[in-house]
Amino acid sequence: MGSSRKTEIFVGAFVLLALLAFFVLAMNISNLGSLGSDKGYTVNAQFDNVGGLQPRAKVTLSGVSVGRVTGISYDKETFRAVVTMTINGGVDYLPSDTQASIYTSGLLGEQYISLEPGAEDEVLAEGSAVTLTQSAVVLEEIIGKLLVSFTTKD
Repeated sequence: MGSSRKTEIFVGAFVLLALLAFFVLAMNISNLGSLGSDKGYTVNAQFDNVGGLQPRAKVTLSGVSVGRVTGISYDKETFRAVVTMTINGGVDYLPSDTQASIYTSGLLGEQYISLEPGAEDEVLAEGSAVTLTQSAVVLEEIIGKLLVSFTTKD
C-alpha cells in the first residue's frame, strides 16, 4: 500500500508541474507574462492604417524587442489611428526623427512595430510623438490592385 501511495503523490506532483509549465507557456505566447514589467517611457505614433496590429504587440529595433504596444485608439480630428507604445527604460537614446513602421512576421504572422532611428541629436522622451510612420501593408488591398490591373489590360 505504501508504494501505491508514493506513486499517486508522484503522479499528482508531475501533473501539477505539467499544468504550471503549460500556464507559463501560454502566458509567454500571449505576451501577458510581461504586463507588469512595463517600466519605461511612452511615445505615440499616428498611422493611416494599423491593419491587424494588437495591443501587446512587439516594438522592435533592428529585430530586437525594445517595447510593447500599450494602446490603439482613433483620433477623430486627424482621422488617423494613434498607437501608444511603451519603450523599455534602457532604450533612452532613440532620436526624435525615428521612423515607426508596421510589419508582419512572415506571410500571415502577427504584426509588430519596427523602429528605425534617425540622425537628430534630440531624443524621444515620455509623451513624445513619432511623426515619421509607415502604415501596415494590407494583403487584401494588394490583391485587389493586382486584380484591377489584370482586368484593365484585357
